[in-house]
Amino acid sequence: MSLSDLSGTFVVDPTHSTVSFVTRHAMVTKVRGSFTQFSGQATVDKDDRSAFALNVEIDVASVDTRNADRDAHLRSADFFDADTFPTMTFVGTGYQIKGDVVEITGDLTIRDVTRSLTIPFEFGGTAKDPFGNTRVGLEGSVQVQRSDFGLTWNAALETGGFLVSDKVTLEFEISAIQQA
Repeated sequence: MSLSDLSGTFVVDPTHSTVSFVTRHAMVTKVRGSFTQFSGQATVDKDDRSAFALNVEIDVASVDTRNADRDAHLRSADFFDADTFPTMTFVGTGYQIKGDVVEITGDLTIRDVTRSLTIPFEFGGTAKDPFGNTRVGLEGSVQVQRSDFGLTWNAALETGGFLVSDKVTLEFEISAIQQA
């Protein structure tokens, strides 16, 4: 099945999907992390693009960088402020298909700040799993400036620059199951 033939409602399978990020630390290396708790659902109609709907919710307290102290700092008011703003959301507003890529435009909200962005997703195809489910695979990434969402904490380095880059790459590896 091609990307332009997809129609129906699809639910993200979090056990076979990844929502992660990459940013520079101390200007010399990359730090990677992921969110372990998230959900999402999309509805598409190949004959009526106006029927498109996409909602993704990420539990920011589920952040995992493989370092407990760093994770606690990311949950704090310096960054996500997970107690006050427990979720990050992405609500789709439209999409455009270009070959094997679907560009999904939507509103990303972090810490109650919303910015519109477009994420290009490469279509990985469809497959029928051993349980009779039709699965769709998509992979995409987008760069954001964390300061655009009020994530401004930083520390100056003695050698110049800052401890945490303002530029963050969000990465998505999605397996979604078509609903009956």
